[in-house]
Formats: sequence, structure tokens, C-alpha cells
Amino acid sequence: MTEALLPIVQKINGYLSDYILVALLIAVGLWYSIKTRFVQVRHFKEGWNSVFGSLSLRGGKQESGMSSFQALATAIAAQVGTGNIVGASGAILTGGPGAIFWMWVIAFLGMATIYAEATLAQETRTVDKDGNVLGGPVYYITTAFKGGFGKFLAGFFAVAIILALGFFGCMVQSNSIGETFSNAFNVPTWIIGVVLVAICGFIFLGGVQRLASVTEKIVPIMAAVFLVGGLIVLIARIKYIPATFGMIFRYAFAPQAIIGGGFGAALKIALSQGAKRGLFSNEAGMGSTPHAHAQANVKNPHQQGVVAMIGVFIDTFVVLTLNALVIISTLYTEGGPLHGCGAAAAQDVLKKTNLAQTAFGVVFGESAGAMFVAVCLFFFAFSTILGWNLFGKINMAYLFGQRSTVIYTVIALVFIFLGTLTSSDLVWELSDMFNNLMVIPNAIALFALTGMVVKHVNGTPEADRWE
Repeated sequence: MTEALLPIVQKINGYLSDYILVALLIAVGLWYSIKTRFVQVRHFKEGWNSVFGSLSLRGGKQESGMSSFQALATAIAAQVGTGNIVGASGAILTGGPGAIFWMWVIAFLGMATIYAEATLAQETRTVDKDGNVLGGPVYYITTAFKGGFGKFLAGFFAVAIILALGFFGCMVQSNSIGETFSNAFNVPTWIIGVVLVAICGFIFLGGVQRLASVTEKIVPIMAAVFLVGGLIVLIARIKYIPATFGMIFRYAFAPQAIIGGGFGAALKIALSQGAKRGLFSNEAGMGSTPHAHAQANVKNPHQQGVVAMIGVFIDTFVVLTLNALVIISTLYTEGGPLHGCGAAAAQDVLKKTNLAQTAFGVVFGESAGAMFVAVCLFFFAFSTILGWNLFGKINMAYLFGQRSTVIYTVIALVFIFLGTLTSSDLVWELSDMFNNLMVIPNAIALFALTGMVVKHVNGTPEADRWE
């Protein structure tokens, strides 16, 4: 069954990521960059000051929803996961170092996209009779399209995100935790699975407030630890940094030199890997993080929109870029095990799951490097599981009501446990496929609601709707 299904899913994924996904991500990002007059540039300082101007890791219990920083931390928790370590590693192995350049392009455009997503999530959010804040793409999709078509698109999105993130995605994250911890500490993966399920179950049962309290503390700490470790490696390899950046830019525009084949085919691989892994990393345009930004208690939708942009910046231009620089400067530069290797040959030498561990091991030593990445990946993937579970739960409630979320939580915990026991290419491919499919209804709604977004970025009186 698996052997028969895998090539079918891979073919669907290839078509989606190489053509539809790249086109939609670039089109939506360009569209909103132009329509908002490059909000990601004009309002970057505003977003930065909103996040770091009065930073606190104790946002306090909200009557409903979250503080603005708690919402951002939950969004970053979802964004900064295996996509930054394993996903970036896979992009470099398959698409060459130049794939990182295309990740940057996608992320820059994605900052405008995520501004629109967060703004619309705030604009269309509702509060139920129990005080639960409900918001996300299903709510702005049905705002954009009334009647049966809107319900179909919203339902399609809801099913896709439950499968992509709530089930298969969390399985992928827990698999990465189990594999790296087992490699680093020789701990049986089933023990890791039991511990992970126990911790996740405790947080899931505490609802939005407990999740927000955890993410606002864990996200800044995990990012700081990884940044310090990465900077130590880069300082040790500082003489290779110019060559590292040189490879990123050179292989972005001459990818055939490392991927092989003709220029057109090589460029398509590098660009599609950058787009696909960029999406998996920062999630701009996917429609996942708007669920977190809808929870924020802010003055107006624009305020959370500019905060959301900082999430993409931190995810891609800080965390992912640091990991990529570590990998390329240690493995691809002179003397590295992948120096002069083409993409196909590189995949025979190392796998995406241990590429980062090997890279950090060049400076820290093999054992310490594996341990450092294992600990970082645990927190990255663990925090992503928390965010993704919330996003799936919101859509489960939309489809089947609040009572269904108990069943959803149990199934999600089973998937998390199974992920630590087995690695399946099919699960990775299914997760990618439903990630890709989520983009389609989300992008359609984003185009349809352009006027609503532009109204807020231009600061019209309606922007203060939450006052």
C-alpha cells in the first residue's frame, strides 16, 4: 500500500511545489508588496518596536485570547521547527546552496503576505459564548465568498490543515525529535515518545491560556540558545564566510554547476526547493499562523499585522539563515566533506536529518554537535507541535463543534507517539502535499480581500475597530 501510494503522492507534490506553489507564493507576495507599497519595508520598524519595545515573558492571563506577544510567540513556535533545521538541510542537499537565496526571496515577499493574513484574521475573528476567540482562514474565506463556494473552500482548507499540521505534521516533528535524540543520547525512541506525549497532553488540556504561557517563555529562550551556538560556529569558521555567501548567490543563478543538468532544469529545482522549504519554514501564505494572530488582543488589525511580519523575519532571516551559514561554511567550503560535491553526490554522503548535526560537529566535536542540535531541535519541534495542534483544533471546532476537539486531541497524541517510532517517506510527502493544498484556498481568499487589507495599512478610521 505504502509503496504504491508513495510515487503518486510524490508526483502530486512535484507538480504542486514546482508550479502551483511557486506561482501562488510569488504572486500573492508581489501583489501585496505592491498594493501595500511594500509594507514589509515601510512598517518594519513599527513591527520591530511593537515586539521588542516592551518585551515581557510574562504576558499575564488574558480574559480571552492572548497578548500580542503571546500570539507572535505561538506563531513563531509553529514557524521555527524542523523546517529551519531539517527542511533547510534538505533544500541545500537537493537544490544546492542557492536554494537559500530563493528562500530569502520567498520570505521577503511572504512578510507582505503574512501582514495580510494576520490583518484579515483580526478583522474577521469572532468570540463564542464561552469566550473562546475563533479566527483564521476559514473565517476570512467565508467573508470573501458567501454561500456554497465559500463553505466548500473553507471546508477544504480545514480538512487540509487538520491532516497537514494536526496529524501528519506533528508526526514529522516528533519523528525528528526521536531520531536526533536517539542519535545523540542513545535513548530508545519509544521513551522519548512517552515523555513527549505526556508533556504535550498536559499543555493541550490547559487550552489556549496554558499554551500561550508556555510559548511566550520557550520561544525566546530556544532562539537565543540556537543563535549563540550558531554564532560560535561562524566565528570559528569566519574565514569561510565570504565563500559561503558567494556560494549562496552563485548557485542561485548558476545552479547547474552544483545540481547538474541544464540551466533551466537546475533553476527549477533550486527555486522550487527554496519555495517549498521556505513555505514549510516560515508558513507565510500557508494559512497556519493567522490562527495565532487572531488570538491577539490589540488595538486594531494593523497592529498585529506588522507584528506578524517580524515572525517571518526572525524565522527565515535570522534562525534559518544562521543554520544555513553553519552548514555551508563547515561542509561545503574548502576541506568540508561536501566540498565540490554535486547535489546528487552530496545526498549519498549525508542525509538531511543529520546534516546540521554533522555541521555543528565540525566545531563542537561530533558528539557535542549532535547533542546541541538534538536539544535545539527538541525545543523547535516541540514548540511547533504546540502551535500546530492549536491550529488544527480551531479548524476541527469549525467543522464539527467544540466537543470534537477531545477526539482530535487523542488522535493527535497517537500520531505524535507513532512519529517517534517510525520514519516514513510517505508521511513526509503527505505532510508536504496537504501543506501545499492549504495554500490554494488561502491564496484565493487573500486576493479577494485585498481592499480590506489595504484599508488597514493606509490607516483609515475603520482600523481602530477594537477600541
